[in-house]
Amino acid sequence: MIVTDEDFIRGRTTEVVLHDGTRVHLRPIVPEDKDRLRAAFERLSPESRYRRFMSPMDELSDEMLAHLTEIDYVDHFAWAALAMDEPGEPGVGVARYVRLEDQPAVAEAAVTVVDDFQGRGLGTFLLDALGAVALENGIKTFSGYVLDGNKAIREVLEQVGVRFRYDSPGLVKVEVDLPARAEELRGSRAYEVLRAIARGEGPNLLRWGAFWTPSGPAAPAPGA
Repeated sequence: MIVTDEDFIRGRTTEVVLHDGTRVHLRPIVPEDKDRLRAAFERLSPESRYRRFMSPMDELSDEMLAHLTEIDYVDHFAWAALAMDEPGEPGVGVARYVRLEDQPAVAEAAVTVVDDFQGRGLGTFLLDALGAVALENGIKTFSGYVLDGNKAIREVLEQVGVRFRYDSPGLVKVEVDLPARAEELRGSRAYEVLRAIARGEGPNLLRWGAFWTPSGPAAPAPGA
């Protein structure tokens, strides 16, 4: 059983304000999030469940919940986004990577956002935050698979320079080189904030709309 370091979690917890003013707490996922994860899964439409797990699923088993929440934060890391303005702060998004055993600089990555929170910039934010912590842990490339018809996640991935390759009918393999992505962000306020959060030095409040616009990075404010 994984014993969570409370100081580790606390140092990497921050409040994020999305483009539309929606407030979410961002922090690493913890074993106690099993019920949150189960409830978030229930908020996903059947189509979203199929897109995430690439097979029909009615529920998450206890074994899956343990795998998804009892992690080491180095070879397996996951951010949880919690809705601050809803009772109990339910989970509304997760971004995770799992390092490949035979390729330690490569990790499979996935981002999931509940249906009613999609289109608010949360998916893009989670992917960037995941990239920042992956770089801190020596990962240079994200890989994974998405369904060809999953336009929502493909649009998010296209914004960050992902390579697409058709692997089999209806299935697309994606890859993104994180150092190249970091070079695009390095020196910007967005990159520096994300890196600080990954290291446990992040601010208590992050207004993501100040760093990003729907079309890309926003210009730094005067004097920033």
